[in-house]
Amino acid sequence: MLNVNEEITYYNNSAKDLNTVKLLNWISAYNRRRTSLVYRKLEDRNTDLHFAKKNELGKLVSLNIKSSDQEILVNNISDENFFLPLKEILKPGEKVKLQLQYQIQLPDKRFTGYGTSDKNIALKYFFIVPDRFDPDNISKRNYHDIEESVSFNTFWTVNFDLPVNYFAESNLLQTQMNSFSGYLDSDPEFLISPNEYPSINVNTDDINTEVKFGYNLKPEEKQNLEFYLPLHLKFIKEKIGVLPKRIFISEKFRNKEDFFGNNDITFLKFRFQLFTPAENTDLDYFGIVAKKILDESIITDKQNYHWFKSGLKSYLEIQYLKKFYADTKLLGTLPETKIFGVKPLKLFHASNVKLIERYGLAYQYIMSQNLDQKIDEKYTVLSNFNDMAISNFETGTLFNYSADKMGYENFDSLIQNFIAKNTDKQVNPKDFLKELAEKDKRTSYLSEFLQHKNRVNFKLKRFRKEGDSLNIKVEKNTLANIPVKLQTTSKNGETTEYWVETEGNEKIKTITIPALDTYKITLNDDYIFPESNYRDNFLYAKGFFSNTKKIKLKLIKDIPNPEFNEIYISPRVRFNNTYDKFLIGFNFKNQSFFDQKFLYSFTPTYSTGTGQLTGSGALAYSFLPAESIIRSLTFGASGSYFHYDYDLAYRKASLSANLNFRKNPRSTVSRSLGFSYSFFERDLSPAMIARNDYDRYNLWTAGYGYNDSQSIHEKGLGVSTQWMEDFHKVTAEGFYRWEFAPRQKLSVRLFAGYFAKNNTRNNTFNYGISRVSDYSFSYNLLGQSATSGILSQQFILADGGFKSFIPGSVNKWITSVNVDTSVWKIFHVYADAGVYDNKNQPTKFIWDSGVKVRIIPDFLEIYLPVQSSLGFEPAFKDYGRRIRYTLILNLNSIINAARRGWY
Repeated sequence: MLNVNEEITYYNNSAKDLNTVKLLNWISAYNRRRTSLVYRKLEDRNTDLHFAKKNELGKLVSLNIKSSDQEILVNNISDENFFLPLKEILKPGEKVKLQLQYQIQLPDKRFTGYGTSDKNIALKYFFIVPDRFDPDNISKRNYHDIEESVSFNTFWTVNFDLPVNYFAESNLLQTQMNSFSGYLDSDPEFLISPNEYPSINVNTDDINTEVKFGYNLKPEEKQNLEFYLPLHLKFIKEKIGVLPKRIFISEKFRNKEDFFGNNDITFLKFRFQLFTPAENTDLDYFGIVAKKILDESIITDKQNYHWFKSGLKSYLEIQYLKKFYADTKLLGTLPETKIFGVKPLKLFHASNVKLIERYGLAYQYIMSQNLDQKIDEKYTVLSNFNDMAISNFETGTLFNYSADKMGYENFDSLIQNFIAKNTDKQVNPKDFLKELAEKDKRTSYLSEFLQHKNRVNFKLKRFRKEGDSLNIKVEKNTLANIPVKLQTTSKNGETTEYWVETEGNEKIKTITIPALDTYKITLNDDYIFPESNYRDNFLYAKGFFSNTKKIKLKLIKDIPNPEFNEIYISPRVRFNNTYDKFLIGFNFKNQSFFDQKFLYSFTPTYSTGTGQLTGSGALAYSFLPAESIIRSLTFGASGSYFHYDYDLAYRKASLSANLNFRKNPRSTVSRSLGFSYSFFERDLSPAMIARNDYDRYNLWTAGYGYNDSQSIHEKGLGVSTQWMEDFHKVTAEGFYRWEFAPRQKLSVRLFAGYFAKNNTRNNTFNYGISRVSDYSFSYNLLGQSATSGILSQQFILADGGFKSFIPGSVNKWITSVNVDTSVWKIFHVYADAGVYDNKNQPTKFIWDSGVKVRIIPDFLEIYLPVQSSLGFEPAFKDYGRRIRYTLILNLNSIINAARRGWY
C-alpha cells in the first residue's frame, strides 16, 4: 500500500478558458480484466495479468480531492481518466492548486516491470497526474505500458516516508535522503529497496554525469562499464551535443533497449558464445545509454512520433558500429566454433554477414512477408517486431543514409542545433525533416516516405563499355528524387564509390564512370537504404557472368546472399510408408530464410521399397501489394508421384490460388480464401478394378478460413466446398480453445459435412468417422492405405474426429463435436459425440471418451480410449491396437507458434 499526499499546481498555459482539469489515474489499468493494458499483454502472449489474483492487482483504494478547500467528487475512482469540474473558470495565465489524498494498492512487478517484488518496489505511472496540460485533450487515454511521456517539463518535489533501512533512488536529483526535486523532461521513476544499487560517476574534462543503476551489477560487468561508459558518453555528446547530469537506468529500461541479437545461444546443456562479455557490455549499454539520453533531451509524443528518438538511437548505434565494429560479423565468433574438428557454420552466408547489416536485414525480413508497417504508424498498433525493425532500424538507416549523402558532420550539426533550440519544449519531428530538406534538398523525400509502406527498388539494368569508360544504366521504380550509392570493386578488392542522382519524374539514369579495373558493380551495398529487393543490385563486369549474376549452389537454408542466384540443395531421407519404405533424394529450391515472390522446389527421390524414381515439385508466385486489403495473392502449380499401397502408385497435378487478407501485425486474426484444382491418377489392384474403383478423377475445392490465435480465447472457422463429376460436398468446421487457468485449456471442435450430391461408386470420397480417406493425398499419413499395425493408428483431426475405431464412413451427412480439457499437467480427458446419416440407413448417434497425453503439445499426442459406443474399451483384448497418436512434423507450424506475440 502506498499512501500519497499530493499537491498539484496546474497552470493554464493555453489561450483558452478552462472549466475542467483532466487527471490520469493509470493505476486502474491493473484493476481488472478487460482493460486496455490486459488486452495489450494478451497480444504479446503474456497472460500473467489476466490470471492475476486480487492481491496482485493494482488499484486506487481511496481518494479525496480538494480545490480551495472545497471537495471535488469523483464518480468512479476505478476510471483511468478523471475530468474534474472547476469552481471558477481558469483563464489563460492563471493557476489552480489541487490537494489530493489517496491510497494505492501496488500491482505485482512482473506485469509491466513497475510495482512490487521480493527485491524492490519500482514506481512509475502510478501517481495521479495531469494529462499533458493540453486544454484540447478531452478524450480518454488509457495506459498501454509503452513508456510514453505524460508529465514532461514539470517541476517535482517528492518526499518519501520509508521504513528503516529502506532507500529510494530516482531519475530526479536527490536533495537529501529519500527526497528529490527538480525539472524533468521525462516522467519520474523511483526505486525503493533495502539495498543501495551501484552508480558510476564519469568525470572528464567536459563530461560530468552520474549513471545510476536500478539493479545489481556483476563485478566484471561493473568493471567493463567503468571503461566503456566514458567512451559512450563522449561519443554521444560529439553527435548530439548534450548530456544530462544524471542518468537512471531501470531494469525494465535495460531489458527493452539492450542490443538485440548478441546473446549467447543455449541448446540443451550447451552454450555457444557470440561475443565476449566485454563486447556484450559495450554493445548493450551503448544503445541503452543513447536512448536514455535522447529521452531526457527530447520531448516528443511517442504515440505519433516514436520513430524520431528510436531512429536517432539506431543512427548513433550505426555510427558506433562503423567506428569500433566495422568488420565484426553478425554471428560474432560463433562461426569459428569447431564440431568434430570442422567449422560447420562457415558453410552459411550468415557467417559472413556484418554486424552493421542487421538493420537492413531486419527490415528486409519483415517486408518480404508484407507484414511491415509504415514508419509513422501509431505506436500502439505497431507489432513488437516492427517496433524494432521499422521504428528503430528502418528509420535509423534512413538517417544514416541522409548523413552519408550530406556529410556526417552536417547531419550531426543539424541534430545538435535542433535539440539545443527545443530544450524543454515538445517538438514535432516533422520540423526536423523540413530543416533537413532545407539543408539538403535530396532528403525532401523523407516526409512522404514515412507516411507509406514503401517498396522503393533500385535496379542495375546493364552496363556498356566504351573506351576507358563504363556506361551504367540504373533504374528505380519511384518518381521520388532519392539518390543511390553505386560502388565498383576491382579484382583485388579495391572499391570506388559514386552517387547516382535522378531528377524529378526520371526513373532511368545512365551514369558514366571510369572503367578502371572494375570487376563487380554494386548498388546500395550493405543495405544502406531500406530497399524492397536487393537481388538486382549486382552485376559482374568481367568473365563468363558479365552483365549478370553468378549462380551459387548451397547445401543449407541460409540468409540470402543477394550477390548470387542461389540454389539450395539438401539431401532428403525420409520414411514415407511401408510401400515406398525409405525415400532417398535431393531437394532443389530457391527459398532462403527470407520469403521471395517466386519460389520453386523440386525433390526427386528413389523409393527403396519399389526400386523406382518418385518425387514432387512445385512452383509459386506471390503478389504482395504494400497497401491493400490483400496481404498476398499466390498462384501455384505442383505435382507428385509416390506410392499409396504395395506396388500401387499415384500421380497428382494441382493448380491453386490463395488469397490472404491484410492483417494488423499486432492482431492474431488471419483470413484467407483458397481455390484449387487437382487431377489424380492411381494404379489399381485387381480387387480395386473389380470394385470399379476410381483410377482417375478431378477435384475442385474452394474454401474460406478464419483464424484467431489469441491467448485465452483461440478460435477458428473454415467453410469449404469440394466437387467432381460424381459428388458435391459442403463442409464447415469451427474450433474454440479457452485457457481457463494458466496452461490449462478446454478445446471444442464442431464439424458438419453434407453431400449435396453423391453418385460415387464406393466409399472413397465419404466423410470419415474415426479415419480419414486421404483421396487427395494431403494429410501426410505415414501409412496411406494401412488398415492394421502402428501406422494405421495414426490420428488426424479431420471429418468426424473420433479417436475410437468406430467402423464405417458417411455418404450423406454428419455432425460431430470434439471436446478435450486439461486435468493435470500433460494429461487431458476427451469426449466426442456425433450424429450421422447414410443412404437407406437409419440415423445413428455415436460417442467416445478417453485420456489424452500431450507429450509435445499440438505435435505429438497419444489417445487412450476408455468408454465409447463400442463399450468399455480397456477390457478389449486388442486394446493396444486401439491406442491412437498424432504426429505432426511441420516446421512452419513450429515457426508460426514461436513468432506469436511478435508479428
